[in-house]
Amino acid sequence: MRYNVPSPLETRIISQRFDLPNSASIDTYLANDGYVALRKAIGMAPEAIIDELRASSLRGRGGAGFPTGMKWSFVPRNTGRPSYIICNSDESEPCTCKDRLLMENDPQQLIEGMLIAGWTIQSSKGYIFIRGEYRYQIEIMERAIAEAYERGYLGKNVLGTGWDFDLYTHSGAGAYECGEETALLESLEGKRGVPRLKPPFPAVAGAFQSPTILNNTETLSTVPVIIRMGGADYAALGTPKNGGTRLMCVSGHVNKPGVYELPLGFPLMRLINDVCGGMRNRKKLKAVIPGGSSAPVLKAEECDIPLDFDSIAKAKSMAGSGGILVLDEDTDMVAVALRTIKFYAHESCGWCIPCREGTTWLKKVLTRFHDGGGRSSDIDLIAELANNMLGRTFCALGDAAAMPTAAFVAKFRDEFEAYLKRSSAAVEPELAVV
Repeated sequence: MRYNVPSPLETRIISQRFDLPNSASIDTYLANDGYVALRKAIGMAPEAIIDELRASSLRGRGGAGFPTGMKWSFVPRNTGRPSYIICNSDESEPCTCKDRLLMENDPQQLIEGMLIAGWTIQSSKGYIFIRGEYRYQIEIMERAIAEAYERGYLGKNVLGTGWDFDLYTHSGAGAYECGEETALLESLEGKRGVPRLKPPFPAVAGAFQSPTILNNTETLSTVPVIIRMGGADYAALGTPKNGGTRLMCVSGHVNKPGVYELPLGFPLMRLINDVCGGMRNRKKLKAVIPGGSSAPVLKAEECDIPLDFDSIAKAKSMAGSGGILVLDEDTDMVAVALRTIKFYAHESCGWCIPCREGTTWLKKVLTRFHDGGGRSSDIDLIAELANNMLGRTFCALGDAAAMPTAAFVAKFRDEFEAYLKRSSAAVEPELAVV
């Protein structure tokens, strides 16, 4: 089911079947271009498939935005070892809720994308790693997989090609850290979900130390569309180096929150005002977090930008996972900063000191500051703690905690200073002297 009324401004590509009756069934999928791309891909050389992905300018929709065709090209073939296709359906970035819709409404599209990836590197096995809280989605995916086996799209001799491909779901335990690809692989292998040192990268030594394609749900769900319509035509829907469409999850203080499929490069302010019906209760826009909670916040005056990876990076933030949080003029940004760091302190796996200790101390200082015990030195201390974490951790969780915290302080320092004034006014006069 969709969780919002579709907008006429959407470009419905990977969400085109969402509103069809019984959209999750294989019969609905087959009646609406289902498995056409797989049949086409089977007649293509692996290099030709990768060339179409390169031409599409598809970038990873999980957060990093790495070019998908390039990522697939790194996977060695004919190594004598088995290879694997892994789908990251952990979707644990706050503000992000698109992958669950793809699994609920169009699971066969994801399966077809994984099959095309499997055919490309002649893998015989794939896993869909789904976050533990998504029990409903796991059940839907398992029914879809069973239907695909029944119709000959999975299992032995797929479509009479002599190629075998088996697909399984694997439940995570709800850890944010397992959204990081190597921590996901550790968890998949039955170990503690902590990141691996890189290199080697998963393309060369991924699942069970074998060559692995590992992509996010939305990325793999887009592959059949690209093969079916052609990479160049898909790329033309977006902007240069940012091809196609993206599912954008809008939450916060707008009249019509929801998940919308829009071309990359769609203006952020038009998304807020035209797609989402403007600000709730006619409040003024104060800030936007454009790519999930790990993305640095943008002030209202910085929001007149296109929604693509490069434009948002130029604005010194990230497109990330596509989770867009809109905040109005009444929002307490100190409280938002505290809520954000509490999440990352809780989700740090503890594997490396800068993240384990940095997130803990940021939470402690911000909690004391927010609760009225702030000191004049705390604002600079918060910024220093955050900046000293950047680039010093095994994985990106430390950066994910540090970047938004530093941005909150830099862009809304006046609100932090106002907290100090309120704290000072609340102190007994004689204690204030001391």
